[in-house]
Order: sequence, then C-alpha cells, then structure tokens
Amino acid sequence: MRVAARLFLALLAVGLLGATAPQPKLVPDVSQREVEIRYSFTGAQLLLFGAILYPGGKVPADPADIIVVLRGPSQQLVMREKRQVAGIWLNANSAEFRSAPSFYAVASSRPIRDMVDERTAAIYELGLDKLQLSPSSLNDGVEIDRFSRGLTDLRIRNGLFVERPGSVRITDGVLYQATLPLSARVVVGTYTAETFLVRDGRVLAAAVREIEVRKSGFERLMGVFADRQPVLYGLTAVAMALSLGLLAGYLAQRI
Repeated sequence: MRVAARLFLALLAVGLLGATAPQPKLVPDVSQREVEIRYSFTGAQLLLFGAILYPGGKVPADPADIIVVLRGPSQQLVMREKRQVAGIWLNANSAEFRSAPSFYAVASSRPIRDMVDERTAAIYELGLDKLQLSPSSLNDGVEIDRFSRGLTDLRIRNGLFVERPGSVRITDGVLYQATLPLSARVVVGTYTAETFLVRDGRVLAAAVREIEVRKSGFERLMGVFADRQPVLYGLTAVAMALSLGLLAGYLAQRI
C-alpha cells in the first residue's frame, strides 16, 4: 500500500507538471527478479539499472538525479529494552511498531539532503531517518524516538538497513545503475525496487519493479511443513532434538 501511495503521488505530480511541459520517463529493471534462499545463502548483490527517456531524446543541460530504494515486506514487531536489576538483566520498557520494513536499502546519485527538501523526503520515505515505522501511540514521543533509533541501529548492524549516497552512476545523463546488497538475514516475500527521478527538488517520475525472495530445496519444504502443520512440526523438532541428544550421550560413553 505504501509503494502504491508513493507512486500515486509521483504520478500525480508528473501529471500536474505535464499540463505545462512533457516530462521525462523511467525505464527501470533489476538483475534478478527472483532470489532463492538455500542453506548456503550468504546474501546477494542486486544491480538496479535503467534509462531516462527525455522528451524529444534531448538531455537537458542540468540532467536529473536518481534515487533507488530496495524495500522488503513490512513487519509488526515489538522492541524491548533491557535493564540490569540486582545484577540480572530483565526486560523493561517496550514499544510496538506496526509496519516496519524488514529490509531497506537506498542509493542515490548525490546525498538526498542535497536533492530534495525534508517534506519531499518524508513523503517518499527517502533515507533511513525518513522511514515511517508506525509506532504504537501508547508510548510518549521521547521514548518512541529512542526505540526508533535503537531499531534502526540494530538493523544497520545486521545489514538490513543500508544507505549509500553518491553510489548511483549516471552515464551521459541517460543510463543509470546502482548495486545494493541483499543481506543473508532477509525474510522471504515480495520486495520492491523503486526508482525516483529528481530534479530541482521535485520528483519528476517514479517506477517500481518487484523481486520475489523465496526459499528453495529443503528449506522450502521445512517452511511449508511448519506453516501447514505447526503442531506436527513442533513435535518432530522436539523428537529430533531428543534423539540427537541421546545419540551424543551414547557416543560420549563409547569414547
């Protein structure tokens, strides 16, 4: 829904601008439309590339900038804060986020703050500091800010939030490309590769491509089994753990 809303705003802006002058268009693509996760999956490098089609095929003297965003499925999660009480670490305050992206990576041809103003960046969620995490209203503003910073920092350290200003290369003002990493910790689901064309502080065009991240092989079979037969999967996991424990104990006695 968020992707559709951002693209609607971009297309609306282009439509309003197009009433006075024709606007450039984007023709984007990605190096992989499907990413398979196996037991040996250590991450991937996705190439986001495409072309800018200017009216009449003429590149203006001040060519536009490009921002690309790779976004994973949204998640509902709870962040908990630990405190030491009498030498024991216990869960203390917590905050719930109703719609946090499981993965977010952004690359741009220049620093985003030099391309658009704060309002535009917030509307399109351009940059880690502009992500709309949809926190619960039960926490006060100061506490929410602290938990939001903690969530962002944690996901940066896990390679799930990435920001690469100045890494989009534009050739002859027409062809662009950027490489973004896909962490080995990513969840399965539909990812979106969004491309924004920016000039004079305005988003002139936007386009999106979808990428399917899914498990394959044995991991996929176990995932389907756990999803369709959760009770049986749990009993099987317990039985396997007990069996391996007994086997390890037997081997230890024989050595």
